Amino acid sequence: MRPSDAYVVGKREYLVRIKGWGFWFATFGLPLFMAALMAVPALLMTRGHSAQRLALVDTTGELAGPLRERLASAEREGAQVVAFDLRVLPPEPDAAAQRARLDRMVLADEIDAWIWLDEEDLGRGRFEYHSESVSSWLTQEVLQGVVSEVVGAWRLRRAGFDTAQIADLTRGVDLETVKVSEGGSRAEGGFGGVVLAIFLFTILYAVLILYGTQVMQGVLEEKTSRIVEVVTSAVRPLELMLGKLVGICCVGLTQLAIWIAAATLLTAPGVLALRTMLPEGLNVPSFTPGLVLHFLALFLIGFFLFATFYAMVGAATNNMQEAQQLASFAIVFLVAPMFFFMQVINDPDGRLAVVTSMIPFFMPLVMMLRIAVKTPPMWQLAVAYTLAIATTCGMIWLCARVYRVGILMYGKRPTLAELWRWVRYA
Repeated sequence: MRPSDAYVVGKREYLVRIKGWGFWFATFGLPLFMAALMAVPALLMTRGHSAQRLALVDTTGELAGPLRERLASAEREGAQVVAFDLRVLPPEPDAAAQRARLDRMVLADEIDAWIWLDEEDLGRGRFEYHSESVSSWLTQEVLQGVVSEVVGAWRLRRAGFDTAQIADLTRGVDLETVKVSEGGSRAEGGFGGVVLAIFLFTILYAVLILYGTQVMQGVLEEKTSRIVEVVTSAVRPLELMLGKLVGICCVGLTQLAIWIAAATLLTAPGVLALRTMLPEGLNVPSFTPGLVLHFLALFLIGFFLFATFYAMVGAATNNMQEAQQLASFAIVFLVAPMFFFMQVINDPDGRLAVVTSMIPFFMPLVMMLRIAVKTPPMWQLAVAYTLAIATTCGMIWLCARVYRVGILMYGKRPTLAELWRWVRYA
């Protein structure tokens, strides 16, 4: 093997991709799109919505005032994501006629919805909500919670209890999370650790699929265009394969470095401001050097583990349709952790987390979750990394033998028996 030839191939793969507009669009456009996708709906929900015009008929005569005050108080405190423009209507002798008139007001767009608070219905633990659309579950949840709170206090007052004293005695307590480490215990928000773990997991998942697919497409394009016949006259197939893998891997590392640097610069002011607002001794999770090194190591292992499979698929097939069918086997191992990642985050030392992190094809994604939440014992890290690296070396050896023959084979898709012959005699 001549490393210089592999270097030339890798350099060419890197420069071609790094100079393309698609790389820079994905590098800067995708994060901006994702940020807008999360921020714009939240902004529209908090600032761009109008209050729901809600009519209230209170036959008890005791709930309308407290309900109005409670809705106004929650809106002032910013604790309510839905605003209500409450219109209190007195009950009429003919309840059926009043209900029909309220329905007509909804259809005429004079009000958005109306509720009916009746002592008999409240005694059965229910009240009516009428609207042209009953799919507004968020609005209904907020309204149900506020009405339940007001009705509960009303029941206590009627029973002769002091509602203020009961509220004080039944007040909930906050859970303060303290992370224990060798460097000392420190208060840390649990939700922040979950967000950090999911963020790293998602980034790793995305880049493994993205660049694995690029390897497969690159191999398949060179094979179907017969360019590889010219290239292999000057470069050995193994050198061509390794150069392609290393070059595309460097593209991935470049993109990750830009994303991490951009995320650090953009979030640094917010993190600093958040730390000044938090109580003394409470910290937020952050990128540590050890976490970054683990992330890069897991990316390298995951990339070569799956990219070799994608390269093998590209070399063994003749068109993109065949390649995508075979590539679905690799997708299974990448998608599977999505179904149990919350269990891993909740119990990083549980049997599910430990066993799946030891399986080489699950290891990059699952181990990333475990490390982000709680660093596993050293022996588990050593075993997992050893098994994953050994499997990666085996995949490179297997891919090299299939690639050496398949890259120059055309016609029908090879059977498993033919692939096995390639591995044995290549």
